[in-house]
Formats: sequence, C-alpha cells, structure tokens
Amino acid sequence: MNTRSDSFMKWSGLPLLLPMACLLLQGCMDPANGNAENEAEEEAITIPVEVTAVINGDVAAFYSGTTTIESDEQATVVSQITGVVLEIHAEEGEFVQAGTLLAKVETDRYELELKRANATLMQLETEYQRKQKLFDKQLVSADDFERVSADYQAQKASVGLAQLNLKYTSIKAPISGYVSERLVRVGNLVELYKPVYRINSYDPLLAVLHVPERELSVISKGLEVAVKLAALPGTVFTGEVTRISPVVDPATGTFRVTAEIRDPQQILKPGLFGRVDILYDLRENVPLIPRKAVITEDEASHVFVVGEDDNAVRRAVRLGYERNGLVEIIEGVNAGDRVVTAGKGSLSDGTRVEVVGLPTDSSNT
Repeated sequence: MNTRSDSFMKWSGLPLLLPMACLLLQGCMDPANGNAENEAEEEAITIPVEVTAVINGDVAAFYSGTTTIESDEQATVVSQITGVVLEIHAEEGEFVQAGTLLAKVETDRYELELKRANATLMQLETEYQRKQKLFDKQLVSADDFERVSADYQAQKASVGLAQLNLKYTSIKAPISGYVSERLVRVGNLVELYKPVYRINSYDPLLAVLHVPERELSVISKGLEVAVKLAALPGTVFTGEVTRISPVVDPATGTFRVTAEIRDPQQILKPGLFGRVDILYDLRENVPLIPRKAVITEDEASHVFVVGEDDNAVRRAVRLGYERNGLVEIIEGVNAGDRVVTAGKGSLSDGTRVEVVGLPTDSSNT
C-alpha cells in the first residue's frame, strides 16, 4: 500500500517539474541569445562613410561679376564741314596717332571762299587806315571811324573762319588708337557733324562692373582683379581697380567700379565678354574642408567628425570664406580632424561608422 502511494506521488509530481525545468533551461540560454542579437544589431547600424582630413591653407574672398571690355578712350570722328570725300587715308584695323590724316574733303570751294574773304579784308584794311589818319586829324566823326573799324574787325573774323573751313577739309584723328569703323567712301557727300570714323584706344582697356551696394565697404581702389573671357578660355588677365563711383544708383542698388586690365601683348579687344573677380581679402593658414562636408539647416551649419573609436560626433561649425569647393572653418574643427564627406545623411550624433578607404586630403577634393 505504501509502495503504491509512493509511486503515485512520484509520477504525479512529474508534470510540475517539467515546466520548471524548461524555464530553467530557457533562462540559461537567454543571455547567449541576447548577446548574439546585440552584436547583430551593432553590426547593422555601422554606416560606411568617406572622410577627409581638415587641412590648414589660404583662402581668398572675391567679388565676381560679368563685364564687357571697353576702351578707356573712344571717339566718333565727325566732319566739321559739308563736302564730297576725295581721299581715304585710313582703313579699319589700322593704328593711327592723334593728328593723323584720315580723309580729305573737296577743297576748291573753301579755297575760293578764303580768297574772297582776304580780298575784302584788304579793301577794308585800306579804308580803315585812311579813316584812322583822318580821325587823328579830327576830319571825320567818331561814329564814322568806329563803323569802318567794326567792318574791318568783322572781316578779319570772316577770314579766320574761311581758313578754319579750309583746314577742316582734312579730317584728322582726335586721339591715338585703332580705327574700328570707317563710315564713308570716296565720292560720298558728308554733311556737317556727320560721323565718318570711329576710333578706339586700346591702352588701357577697362572692365566695368555694377556692384551691389552691400559690397561698398570691401571694394576699394588698388585691389587686384582677374579677368577670364569666354572667347579666350584658359587665359587669365590681371589688373586693378582704378575708379569707384561715389554714388549708388537708386534704381538698381549698384555702384560703378572700373578696373584697368593689363594686356601687354594686345590680345584683348573692346566688346569681349567675360567674368571679373575682385580679390578683397586673403586669410592665410586657416582650417579648410570641402563644402560638401557641411550640413546647413535653418542657417546653422554642422559637420560629423570621426574619432579614433570610429564614432561620428556632430559638431557645430562657423563658416568663413568659400572658394573652389573649399570652405574656411572659423570655429568647430581643427587641422587633422577627420570630417565625413559622403554618407553623412545617414548619421546622427554617436553613430558608429566604417571609414571606406584612407582619409583624403581636402585640398585634392
């Protein structure tokens, strides 16, 4: 009886022991499973990134704008008389000195007018001398003498005008430069003050910019400029700011800046279109990184710096000058820091990263 009771108790307790054993076994296995899951999770959030090292270098500040090259001096030569063109002495593209004969207008009529004026002058001069002798002897009235004197002086002016008209039959260059346009031919009738030639001086040539008023405090005379022209790719011309308008145009909010361009080989031509860079500041030995490493949100900028533990740390930065894809960092990083240039969009502060390849020099980015 007792033996049967003991057996019953032994087997009746078995259902209670089995669940307890399972719980104990599961408890022993949970830490191992948890570690494996944690390791897998850590591996899953490791982000591959590209980095570049912060370097120290020089960065310049420029104002850039477009311009059309102009001549410092340009003249439209007009005829100062009316007449038929008899001779052409200068062609387009030729260099002429100031005073060079450009064209000749008929002279016959103006020579005859001068001879007539001189003949009348001689007659009036004789009359004036005779009246003066009589006036000195008080044999003629003062009114009579003054009338003859006035006629004589007026005729002297007429002779001078006739001489001037005859001189104007020779059309001459008012400035030294290149003939850019000839507007008359032999046999053409030119009228008073009608254009006959255009001349442009190539020394110096000018780049004229209309600069926004916000740049007024940084643009000054003597600043260096660089000019790149669409017609001459790969060639850079230099010069300096020589004139700054003292007023701002209220309609456009700009002021006029003029720079003289150095062109010793006389390659440039008026009318060429190009871009002008005015260098107004240079900062030396400052931290530089590629602009693509910077994230700007709500007017605040930051970068991700990768430490030796391969964790990405978010750092706020203050930006300075920017040029050719590089930006100056006034505050936030130092030379030698590794900043993320690719893959930064997937990062948050403290994210573990895997650097793909070796750090690159930002100067080559």
